[in-house]
Amino acid sequence: MPSVLIVDDEPNIRRMVGALLAGEGYDVRDAADGATGLALAEALEPDVALVDLMMPGELDGLALLKRLRECRPDLPVVMMSGRAALADAVRATRLGAFTFLEKPLTPEGVLLALASAFELRQARRAAQALRDDLGISGEMIGDSPVMRDVRALIARVGPTDARVLITGESGTGKELVAAALHVASPRRDKPFVRVNCAAIPRDLVESEMFGHERGAFTGATDRRIGRFELAHTGTLFLDEVGDLGSEAQAKLLRAIEAREIERVGGGKPIKIDVRILAATNKDLTRAVADGSFREDLFFRLNVIPISLPPLRDRPGDIAALVRHFADRHRTRTGRPLVRWRADAIGAFPAYGWPGNVRELANIVERLAILYAGSEIGEEQVREVLPSIGGSYDARVVSDAKHAAAAVSPTVPLSDALDAYERRLIAAALAQSDGNIAEAARRLQTDRPNLYRRMRRLGLASSTE
Repeated sequence: MPSVLIVDDEPNIRRMVGALLAGEGYDVRDAADGATGLALAEALEPDVALVDLMMPGELDGLALLKRLRECRPDLPVVMMSGRAALADAVRATRLGAFTFLEKPLTPEGVLLALASAFELRQARRAAQALRDDLGISGEMIGDSPVMRDVRALIARVGPTDARVLITGESGTGKELVAAALHVASPRRDKPFVRVNCAAIPRDLVESEMFGHERGAFTGATDRRIGRFELAHTGTLFLDEVGDLGSEAQAKLLRAIEAREIERVGGGKPIKIDVRILAATNKDLTRAVADGSFREDLFFRLNVIPISLPPLRDRPGDIAALVRHFADRHRTRTGRPLVRWRADAIGAFPAYGWPGNVRELANIVERLAILYAGSEIGEEQVREVLPSIGGSYDARVVSDAKHAAAAVSPTVPLSDALDAYERRLIAAALAQSDGNIAEAARRLQTDRPNLYRRMRRLGLASSTE
């Protein structure tokens, strides 16, 4: 049963509107002043609030609206007044009111407004559930000093429109930080559009970013709306921005400076209002120095830098992350709960975690599947980790030692090297969840070279 909170100093309004809504199946609570209404909203968590603009006391309608947006940001608030000017309605809308009703109220108007507000409430809940399921709810796990600093910076920067450049190794949670910045902003209810710059073919970057008109090029059979337009009034997250080519960088810079885009094949500029967040695991300062990344674009994106630490630098957060990923897996799949022994949790920090938090999530999920409903100890953890106590480089050395011990003196050197290279590439692909671009970065090579090596070693058919 949907619940409604009515806050109005007029008893007749509370009584009549309350009776109307109760007759329609709503659970109705009411308050005669803003302070009582705020307390009820915090305690009862209603689905919709119906608030009078003009009320006596410290909290009038606008003040209550502002407080409700702070403590219950997902609560739709319908404002009402019989003496409001247009400026009051505009101000209420800017403060986040869902809609504005003029008194005298009509039953049809009240019911329509509340039904629409309740639909919004349901949509917000569904979106939040989806974000939680996908792991992009903006929740930052861990209480280490470095993570506390990151959360504090997000809290300061999130409510602004400042552009942010998020840096860190692959798998450290750059997308999660971008989502947290969006959730902390006034644009939280607007689109959050992500673009993986490394995954877009170079000849399609302009179409992907800015869209195209029908017939703009061969194969453009329909109009396409680009990511900038999709993110209008919301947030555009440019992941792996360091992988953009020079031409795409120039067009991105122009869009940022002019705050307008032009579809491919279109001659009309389109105004856009987006907040831009960018992320990269590359050293853009070095890229600027060697000429592969535009200095002016770097300065535009790097208004607020946020650097994420690798997981090996915050081992104290691993226990909380393990429990978080295990709970998320159980909630998503409904599989039996896994019991973690203390020695199992203690074994995780000994590993170097080259894939960072993403690799940890994969390992926890693997253990949760293999030992569903069972108890996991250090022995089970060691079985799924490549080399407890090692970093990526240490594992390479360890693999080399094992390979050397296993190779017969009669095996040709070229065959032994191919076998070792095949193991390295397979390991990089596994840690990158099959992402070729990320695997290439881990192996410090470019994507075309990695493809050539994979084809030569017979790996291409299983990974492309």
